[in-house]
Amino acid sequence: MGDFAHVYDNDLLLKDAGLVAASAAATVGGSAAILDLGQAMWHGDLCIDFNAIEFDTADETYDILLQLSSKADFASDIVTKVSCPKGDARNAADVDQNDLGLEVIPCNNKVGDTIYRYARLYTVVGGTVATGINYAAWLAKR
Repeated sequence: MGDFAHVYDNDLLLKDAGLVAASAAATVGGSAAILDLGQAMWHGDLCIDFNAIEFDTADETYDILLQLSSKADFASDIVTKVSCPKGDARNAADVDQNDLGLEVIPCNNKVGDTIYRYARLYTVVGGTVATGINYAAWLAKR
């Protein structure tokens, strides 16, 4: 973790470990993981622990999006706050263990002048994917 010291809080878990091979919202225990951050400004870090990333055909792409919404069911009013892309046909030959492990991205729940109450992760998968990407993710309060 380098010099990052994050207290893990299971209530802030956005995705438990498991392979993702198609675009979808993240789950915890098989259920949609939507966090209620409250009505006030929230500051913290998005922690993503990558365990495996498939690049067998050199065209796989993965983008982990931290999405926010004013709706608890994410039926509408969805904005992307943070994007964490992985993979690219142009650099697949350069993929190595440096792409695995923990990534920490500062974030909050404000976009423009709007504070969004709800947060989730969404994984966008592209290319010819066999096994996909395996990661766990959570928010850590600062």
